[in-house]
Amino acid sequence: MKGILIAAALTLATSVAGATSASASPQTAAEPFGPACSSVPASGEGSLTAIADQPVATAASTNPELSTLVAAVKKAGLVETLNSAKAITVFAPTNDAFAAIPKQDLDGVLADKAALTKILTYHVVDGKKAPSDLTAAQLTTLEGGKLTAKGSGQDYTVNEAKVVCGDVPTANATVYVIDKVLMPE
Repeated sequence: MKGILIAAALTLATSVAGATSASASPQTAAEPFGPACSSVPASGEGSLTAIADQPVATAASTNPELSTLVAAVKKAGLVETLNSAKAITVFAPTNDAFAAIPKQDLDGVLADKAALTKILTYHVVDGKKAPSDLTAAQLTTLEGGKLTAKGSGQDYTVNEAKVVCGDVPTANATVYVIDKVLMPE
């Protein structure tokens, strides 16, 4: 998946940053993981180097595999909210995750700003979460609901969604690309 492109690029950026700066932030120690991370370009738009200093919504907009998510975030009017957040974790569904939703249902949600906002904010939690924070956790979302995260090594799930590329740092967020859209209750 191209959603993994973000992770690979971030790995390169964090390796370079870690080697060149003794005062690197904790986020530069991130090492993205997951099967989708291997296709991240080493340089250019969408690379880890390019997105490491970008706020999360801007960074996501450079990844073609997150274009449906980006369009939904724009429709809900959440770009500035996500980009100005101080420290968050975003569980970012791929285009394939959105495509798994019946078209009529997806079109209905995209046309309902309140419902769309509820779903999208269910994918965001406060604080930059490291994989160790996801081993067995109940996380409160910005929407107010709960997510159940579990796993270890390079195998994590959030509710029923599998992390396909995780621990991807941006300027203000840690991103975990997931294979399903999470639905609040």
